[in-house]
Amino acid sequence: MSSSSAIVLDREEYVEQAYFFKSYSERLTNNLPAQEILASISEELLTTTNLPKAIEFLTGEILLKGKISDGMKRLPHYFTPFQTYVMDRAEDDISRFDISIALHILHKLAEYMSESPTRPGLFIYQFECLARNRMGYDAGMLAISQDPSFDEDWKLWLSRIRFQLGEHDFSDLIYFRSEHYVDERRHRSREPDFKPSYTIFFSKQEGRIAKANQGKDPLYMFSALQRQLNYPKVPRLQTKTTESPIHPALEQRLLRLEQRMQLLESEAKDDFDLSQFYVQGNTPPPTED
Repeated sequence: MSSSSAIVLDREEYVEQAYFFKSYSERLTNNLPAQEILASISEELLTTTNLPKAIEFLTGEILLKGKISDGMKRLPHYFTPFQTYVMDRAEDDISRFDISIALHILHKLAEYMSESPTRPGLFIYQFECLARNRMGYDAGMLAISQDPSFDEDWKLWLSRIRFQLGEHDFSDLIYFRSEHYVDERRHRSREPDFKPSYTIFFSKQEGRIAKANQGKDPLYMFSALQRQLNYPKVPRLQTKTTESPIHPALEQRLLRLEQRMQLLESEAKDDFDLSQFYVQGNTPPPTED
């Protein structure tokens, strides 16, 4: 089936998808086999949705080929090309993209789609996922452009900017497609009836934020959109804590064992020095010759 068969799903489908990706990520940390995880989650999902059937199909594909993404590719009417692309990159043998981050991305994406998604918010979220995780713009933008949430005007624009990302600043691409640019153009040209020959996709607020971030790292613009317009946040890798991975009590016992080993080694070399055990300020009484 071609990607054109993809459709926007009902809200309850996205709610169950969000639960599926979140639960799958959590249970992977327990080193459970993927087949067992899929089977257990399938029992928990609403049977009024199509997700249990999709998971049953994915389980068969894992047994046959060992990858979930292979099964998702064969369900383009249920999983979007972007969802499949994210999982495919995570399961790529030479990719450094971690599957736990991929599942967090898909969880947040499904969660956003179950609320009140907008096309600008969806596009910015997907593009930021590509940028932060270095997933590849060419194939990634192609997957985004095939998302069923976008109409033909959006798909045409996404297909064009796919080849302009290296030549134009990303914030400019947003700014020139915003209502803020149209207002400024009308003011500069003193043409209050000016109308662009192309479709406007972004609001005045999004255009203002894009203009304020011209020439800057796009990540600053993503952060501003999240603060100002409540755009969905892209999951990131958790930084490692400075806490010791060993329990404090066990760490103390290991330290004492290490000290005893050092004493035994010193005694074996006839290099045992008792002075290190003297109380500070006290010296042993002189010995008689």
